[in-house]
Amino acid sequence: MPFENGRSRVIAVANQKGGVGKTTTTINLGAAMAEEGQKVLLVDLDPQANATTGVGVSSRDLEASIYEVLLQRVSLVDVLRATDVPNLDLVPSNLPLAGAEIELVTAFSREHRLERALGEVVDDYDLVLIDCPPALGLLTVNALVVASEVVVPIQCEYYALEGLGQLVGNVDLVRSNLNPDLEISHIALVMYDARTKLSEQVADEVRAYFGEKVCRQVIPRSIRLSEAPSFGQPITVFDPTCRGAVAYRQLAKEVLG
Repeated sequence: MPFENGRSRVIAVANQKGGVGKTTTTINLGAAMAEEGQKVLLVDLDPQANATTGVGVSSRDLEASIYEVLLQRVSLVDVLRATDVPNLDLVPSNLPLAGAEIELVTAFSREHRLERALGEVVDDYDLVLIDCPPALGLLTVNALVVASEVVVPIQCEYYALEGLGQLVGNVDLVRSNLNPDLEISHIALVMYDARTKLSEQVADEVRAYFGEKVCRQVIPRSIRLSEAPSFGQPITVFDPTCRGAVAYRQLAKEVLG
């Protein structure tokens, strides 16, 4: 059940297909929202820890991460990190998180671990963005239980809609059993290549299926967007005037409403 403080929006960024720009979208939306003066918490819930390294934090040097938080060994406050982006904080991840799916299977109240942990800090933020792993396991369920909304990045490529029905079905399942307030609020079209007919066709198909939920701003395919994570920076810092940065700022405004 989302928090009742009436202030914080908790958004899960999810798509069970890998390589669809999910982490790129989480990082850059968070940074663009922080630029707008919002206090943003980025929660890396993916064992690959790409959101962690993407904002300049080494996942190898962590004493503790979201993994220990979910196993209730440390509190969320203990692992919280400021990033180099003003107004943007991080709850980091690392590889041991991959074992959490198995370790939590028999745990008490396993679907609510993240919700309980976030309860300590949620009032300090305007937005919490959760980068979900590309699978619909227990980690993603934890994100969907605590979130009030889901943002789904869809790459403008063949097979883009594959598996999307399953994600919608899972959101419905979580809504009916664990979190009645959950909804897919925004669909973001990413990796859009204006030169190809395919990108246009996929965009039309997604708009026909999801209607008003599809954001007007598309995110273009961009070398600069691909390069930014290896420098540990969001695109708004790495190349603030490039097309990708401009697009993510616009997308952030749409999601912020």
